[in-house]
Amino acid sequence: MGAVPGAAPPLWLRLAPVIFVGLWSGGYAAAKIGLAHADPFTFLALRYVCALTLLVPLALVLRPAWPSTSREWQHLLVGGLLIQSCYFGFSYLSFWLGVSAGAVALIVSLQPILVGLLAPAMVGERVGLTRWIGLALGLAGAALVIFARSEVEATSLTGVAFAVAALFSMTFATLLEKRSGVSVHPVMTNLVQYGVGIAAIAPLALTLEPMRVDWTPDFIAVLAYLVIGNSLLAMTLLLAMIRAGEVSRVSALFFLVPPLSALIAWAVLGEAMAAPAWAGMALAATGVAMASRPAGKARPKVGDT
Repeated sequence: MGAVPGAAPPLWLRLAPVIFVGLWSGGYAAAKIGLAHADPFTFLALRYVCALTLLVPLALVLRPAWPSTSREWQHLLVGGLLIQSCYFGFSYLSFWLGVSAGAVALIVSLQPILVGLLAPAMVGERVGLTRWIGLALGLAGAALVIFARSEVEATSLTGVAFAVAALFSMTFATLLEKRSGVSVHPVMTNLVQYGVGIAAIAPLALTLEPMRVDWTPDFIAVLAYLVIGNSLLAMTLLLAMIRAGEVSRVSALFFLVPPLSALIAWAVLGEAMAAPAWAGMALAATGVAMASRPAGKARPKVGDT
């Protein structure tokens, strides 16, 4: 539900950026552990199957309304295709072809910049000078963290192309979510979109992989985290923030993902954190703070009725 104009946002919405960044960033360390025990597409398909296993009983209890118009169905199906199938699918293909997680993160870190460039035309949202400076600082800080940890390796041009495809998939999903103005119950949104995800990813797992899974306690723990923390909670918060705010402000949060992922990997996995990485974290945080300042009244969104 959107906020009432002129009213203070609810507490959950004010806390949403912190919770989202924490949950999304923790996915890096969790995925790194999980991929040691399962093939990439198999791992992703399992995430979606588990998410649907939780969502179906929840939907039966809550009985959220089904999408009532073709526009709502189109919105959910396209969103599921862009995020669950394309964004995650292309990212995993990039990993599979040998592109490092750091290189993929660096490419995907361009998403707020791309959103800022496209927002005026697609959603009628002006990005002012202060926000552009914040976006630039955020990108510089995220890049500094990644390079300081020596995580950038891209030996496959095709793999890099898939990472770029993931970047554009998330960018257009973000902008279309804001442009559409469609508001469907979060349980129904996730139910439909993860259905789209499993329909696209499961065939890839079946045809490209032996579907190896080692059901160790570590694997079960990270799978549970990715299903509940990332696939359900973080995605629901992301969509809610996009609907309630400006897309360039929300997208700027992604600059905090590489620094916070590095911090979590340092604490959980014992990975080294060089001094420049700490400086990059501070720079990214400063940039996000600048980019997240509320702007003046936005122009009406293109396509709204």
